[in-house]
Amino acid sequence: MDSGMAAASTPSERRPPVAWSTIALLVAIAVIIAALTDYALRAAARSRESAASQIHTMKVMLDTQQLLSSLQDIETGQRGYLLVGDPVFLEPYNRGLSEIPVRFAALQVLTADNPVQQRNLSALSRLIERKLVIAQTRVAVMRRSGRDAALRALPVGGGKAAMDNVRRQIAQIEAEESRLLVVRAAEAEAADTSTRRALLLIVAFGGLVLAGSSIVAVAAARAARRGRRLARAKRIDDGVRDALEIRVAERTKALEAANDTVRQMQKMEAIGQLTGGIAHDFNNMLSIVIGSLDLVMRRVERGRTDIAPLITNAMDGAQRAATLTARLLAFSRQQTLVPTMVQANTLVAAMGELLRRTLGEQIHLETVLAGGLWRTRADAGQIENALLNLAVNARDAMPGGGHLTIETANAALDDAYAAANAEVTPGQYVMIAVSDTGEGMTPDVIARAFDPFFTTKPVGKGTGLGLSQVFGFVKQSRGHVKVYSEVGRGTTIRLYLPRDTGAAAESVAAVVSQAVPGAQAGESVLVVEDEAGVRDVSVNALRDLGYVVYHAASGDTALRLLREGLPVTLLFTDVVMPGMNGLELCDRARALRPGLPVLYTTGYTRNAVVHDGTLDAGTAFLAKPFAIDMLARKVRQTIDAEEHS
Repeated sequence: MDSGMAAASTPSERRPPVAWSTIALLVAIAVIIAALTDYALRAAARSRESAASQIHTMKVMLDTQQLLSSLQDIETGQRGYLLVGDPVFLEPYNRGLSEIPVRFAALQVLTADNPVQQRNLSALSRLIERKLVIAQTRVAVMRRSGRDAALRALPVGGGKAAMDNVRRQIAQIEAEESRLLVVRAAEAEAADTSTRRALLLIVAFGGLVLAGSSIVAVAAARAARRGRRLARAKRIDDGVRDALEIRVAERTKALEAANDTVRQMQKMEAIGQLTGGIAHDFNNMLSIVIGSLDLVMRRVERGRTDIAPLITNAMDGAQRAATLTARLLAFSRQQTLVPTMVQANTLVAAMGELLRRTLGEQIHLETVLAGGLWRTRADAGQIENALLNLAVNARDAMPGGGHLTIETANAALDDAYAAANAEVTPGQYVMIAVSDTGEGMTPDVIARAFDPFFTTKPVGKGTGLGLSQVFGFVKQSRGHVKVYSEVGRGTTIRLYLPRDTGAAAESVAAVVSQAVPGAQAGESVLVVEDEAGVRDVSVNALRDLGYVVYHAASGDTALRLLREGLPVTLLFTDVVMPGMNGLELCDRARALRPGLPVLYTTGYTRNAVVHDGTLDAGTAFLAKPFAIDMLARKVRQTIDAEEHS
């Protein structure tokens, strides 16, 4: 009986082999998962390296463009100096000279591991040196001997040829970086694919571990042992989850860095388009003004009197430059606005005849004016300019004729609309809509419609500033612009101007042409202007209008004249001056002469007189540049207003 008992095996003796086989299976699976996890982490590291390489490539391309921008500053500065002779044009020239060594050194460091780019940079260095020699030689000769000598110092077209060579070499550098960007993007995609495959295998094996643990637990019928196996499976699953979270976080960070770089490049492209458009238009206008005045001087020296057409041409070029400046200020929301209470129905109706003449006979104009329309407070002249701009754009979009509708309505923009549209404040607005049956715009064109110098019109048919001026004016008036368009069906542009809740509306009257008012007996003006050329123009213009004119180059000199008892009817002062500005001068002058009429002038609107682009109440202001009739009327209005106050 004892021997039989010894020969028989008990259940407790058979269980250990089962336990060891289970442990061995789990260890094998864990080893496989660990290997796959390591593979996934290595693939993730390769993906990070590829993303970093792409960012590095975009940095090289951005720095290359900045280097070219500095060279263009030098080119623009020395050309402007040669054309005009004003040292102020040397500011971008000198800035470019100081920036080029820094930017070039940065490129050398960035491409130190790329022999191809090092060779390209070596060739670029020689071309830049040749370009700088030409520019510096011309500037030096210009300073010493004048423009003609500077132009003779080097062959005609040499500077342009040198700049073209630089651009071609920079294009080679950018082409190499573009090639690298494609290669590195492919490497990143391959690494991402490997990571995804490894993670899928990890998840699959994790599922097998969980399933195997459940089967072993049922077979063993031991709750405690099943709990240990499940705990082990959970630890493995946590490891997989941690690896995934690390991978997602690192990839997100790399994408954010790449997006920041792309946004910076887009910003540089927008700035380049803006500055290029400004330079192009201003160079054209300066060519008209400088060329016409040069011909006037030549004809006067020869005793010829047929100069009136040339002077008219120069005035036209200068006026176009002033208009361009006003449009740029409107786009940047820095123009000076004179808001009044406006009844939009009255304004639109008054513009009917002007719009019909502008649109021509092929386009039918219809106005739909809402009853009970609210008032708005805005600059009436700028509303008229905005409607005229929109009407001209609509006319150009309907070359074969069509239908133009101007509609007014009361509108309430709620919180949901404001949340879906940037820079919109919920509230009540007066809506003016301009609709046409023209060609319409694609979504890409709509997205850029308000960008300065962007136009779909042929060369010479549009500046690209009309819609940007409308946009800037409406935004500066705390309003909103919305565009709806379908290709082949037409476009609607809606202007939303804030409702005015004042007690009474001010009338919007048309400007009545009248004779230029002059001085009355004994009236005198003290002109305070630090810029000598502008001061001479103002003094001579006022004298031609019959005023006795005194002048000073600073606020201190003007105060000294007033203390000495100088008889002054009006103080005409610039706002921005070295030392004492125009506002300080006004305060101290009125302390000496209470009630002294003051007329401010400036070419810059963001100063002590203008706040948020709107004139303080009761401030007399004349924006530069100004025509003589504008000066005459403003001086007369300022003097008369003080006398009747």
